[in-house]
Amino acid sequence: MTPQALTALIDATWPAKSIADQDGWTIRNGAGGGSRVSASSQLMPDAQITTAEAAMRALRQKPLFMVRHGEDALDSALTAAGYTVKDPVTYYSAPTAKIVTQRPPAVTCFQVWPPLATQAEIWDAGGVDDARLAIMARATGPKTTVLGRVHDTPAGTAFAAIHDGTVMIHAIETALAFRRQGLGRHMIRALAFWAQDHNAHTIALLVTKANVAANALYTSLGMTPVGGYHYRIHPEA
Repeated sequence: MTPQALTALIDATWPAKSIADQDGWTIRNGAGGGSRVSASSQLMPDAQITTAEAAMRALRQKPLFMVRHGEDALDSALTAAGYTVKDPVTYYSAPTAKIVTQRPPAVTCFQVWPPLATQAEIWDAGGVDDARLAIMARATGPKTTVLGRVHDTPAGTAFAAIHDGTVMIHAIETALAFRRQGLGRHMIRALAFWAQDHNAHTIALLVTKANVAANALYTSLGMTPVGGYHYRIHPEA
């Protein structure tokens, strides 16, 4: 996947409050929704870093850049400007047909839209706050959430949306007391069946390289790392 296609997928399925192309940059207004909706990405190789910095500060956001796979010149320029690496992220994908090999056990996963209060509570405990719930509400394409249950108890949740034949899964969260019981695997498979029903040929997600357990799970499901990005942030920002 090209860097431009990856950011188009992110912007469609996890949208910022507003997006503007300005002087060779894509400037995102995240409205407090985290790095993914707040970082600027480069449109033109000669775009000036100072221009993007000024645009982000005008939005009352700290300057934050998304550096995608292959953007070595941008990475070097940001390094020279004093920016350091933050949260390297891997992009995983797989054909939907590869994941829909086994349905989750009965009464384990339920498709829900809009999210229930119990899902919001699970997300909030994991750091997915109201600003991120607002991101889910902004997505305009086909979308859903899954509520995962363990022993008849709400235990996990995730959000998914479709763009251009790819279902992108975001905000996968399992409550602390129910981790390492296979619920993450069940929720991903449940969303893959939903994707299949909506003619999405590819299933994808993003995860930080530091999340060792999640990376192992996605690999075991047959998903393949096919790119990614990291952020650059200035220590004095």
